[in-house]
Order: sequence, then C-alpha cells, then structure tokens
Amino acid sequence: MRRVGVLSVQGAFAEMAAHWRAQGAATFEIRRRADLARPMDLLALPGGESTVQGRLLKDLGLFDPLRRRIAEGLPTFATCAGLILLARTVEGAARPWFGLLPVTVRRNAYGRQLGSFTTVGTWDGRPGTRMVFIRAPSITAADADVDVLSTFDGRPTSVRWRNITAFTWHPELAPPVRPAPRPVAGTGGM
Repeated sequence: MRRVGVLSVQGAFAEMAAHWRAQGAATFEIRRRADLARPMDLLALPGGESTVQGRLLKDLGLFDPLRRRIAEGLPTFATCAGLILLARTVEGAARPWFGLLPVTVRRNAYGRQLGSFTTVGTWDGRPGTRMVFIRAPSITAADADVDVLSTFDGRPTSVRWRNITAFTWHPELAPPVRPAPRPVAGTGGM
C-alpha cells in the first residue's frame, strides 16, 4: 500500500488526504519534524496560503528537511499553494520558497476568492477534464524539460518534472485524473 505524507500545517490538507485514501493509499499528517521519520512513498503539498505555509514550514523546522527530500527525489504531488512553494520563480516575490520546480508562477492569476471557478480543460491531450480553480496561480513559463499534463484556455495547468507533479487547480476536488495509456508502436493505439 502506498504511504502518502500530507503536509498538514494549513490549507486543504483534509481534502488532499481524502483524495489519496480514495485511491487506496494510507495517509498521515506532517505537522512536526518527527513526522518526517515515518516511511513515505509520496509527499502531498495541498492548496492553501503559500506564504503562510512557507513561514510555518520554517517555524516548525520542516522547511530544510522537506526541501532536501524533494531535491533527493521523493515523489511529490502539489496543488495550488504547493505549486507556488515548489516553483523556481514566483512573479512579484523577492525569492522563491523551495525553488525546485523549473517554472514561473503568478499568484491568484484567475482572481481572488470570488473569482474561483470550475471549468473543463484538457488532460493528457484529451478535452473534458473537470478542473476546480480556487484563487489559483498560473504557470507563465516552464523549462523545456517540463512536461505539460493539462491545459485550460491554452495555458499549462499541471506539469511533471522529474519527481514532481504539480497542479494550478485542485484535482482532489474533482474526479480522479489519470494519464491516458500511451499507444504501443505498431498497434494502432490499441
């Protein structure tokens, strides 16, 4: 069974944990440094307030150990604020938080809380994926080796780079998304 550590200092950590449990994972909350000693197959960084989360990570002594584990290859799944924490560049910020994901993001790109919305975008090249945007950031630039997984209105809304998968929207609040199977050469896709 997959063990998912969910950062639980602020934000939508309960929804994130429920998302992973619905997919058969065992979850646990990461609130203190001692929680990092538990075996973990994946780290989940939920939506919320990125500035508050970043400050709490530093205050609780979680920032450096988490950054190190992500940099060393711990599979990491992030939504919204989690994406902002991971981004190499945050527009308008003096410096990034973890700065590990080679993308540039803009906070609240779709508007403030009242500008939150649900729409349909494209996942893995197929239209029709329900996407929930809550004070969502946008990805305004990405290095060439960053894979774009989903888009809305022509803009990237989720990306994968090495061990990191990050979303501007909240897949934990929408039906599960899974990458489409890749066609095998010479089979006509079946």
